[in-house]
Amino acid sequence: MSTYVYGIARNSPALERASRTPGVGDPPRPVRVLSHGRIAALVSDVTEELRPKRRDLLAHQNVLTEAGTAGAVLPLRFGGMSPDDEAVAAALAEREEHYLERLQAVDGKDEFNVKADHDEEAVLHRVLADDPELRAMGLAQQAAGGGSQQDKMRLGELIVEAVRQREEIDRTEVQRALESAAVDSAPAPEGSGRVANVSYLVERDRAEEFLTAVAAFQQANPQLRLQVNGPLPPYSFVE
Repeated sequence: MSTYVYGIARNSPALERASRTPGVGDPPRPVRVLSHGRIAALVSDVTEELRPKRRDLLAHQNVLTEAGTAGAVLPLRFGGMSPDDEAVAAALAEREEHYLERLQAVDGKDEFNVKADHDEEAVLHRVLADDPELRAMGLAQQAAGGGSQQDKMRLGELIVEAVRQREEIDRTEVQRALESAAVDSAPAPEGSGRVANVSYLVERDRAEEFLTAVAAFQQANPQLRLQVNGPLPPYSFVE
């Protein structure tokens, strides 16, 4: 058996409520509070064969949700395991001050993740509207019955490049437009295949303000499709 770690919180008797929530595993393993000084980890025993099944993903989330009723929690992503309790206790002892600092940073805040993709037809209209020369080339080809194959290829290359530049602009604009309603932001690693994938740390009493900013940005940028997930535990703001 290994020790599965759900999250780290300030040491408090209120954390015991989370230990009454069924943990991961089949059968579900009981959750325990492993404390050291001013901090504690929520843990349970687990076998090495744990897989991301829906029941276990929900169990992981439920433990964190229940722990969050007692105060700020630094959530670990699903699958965080340590060899044993002693290794977890050693990590708590070694990084106690760091964990306390991060708990202070996320206290009273939630994560909202915003993903942005281009609507193909709308972004084409946008790049043509923004580039009179490119739009004139397209109209000229239409008037000529489509133009030569070489003309078509050249226009296609120019449109692809214009869309690429629009992606770079929109990626920056998504973060710039929303960061004023958030405390912090954390872009996902590049290579997600999306125009933008950014997580924001938002104060709970400003959540509506943040969502209003998202809606306003979407209305002003019809070439984008925005998807918002949250409120979530602050996974992207835990080191």
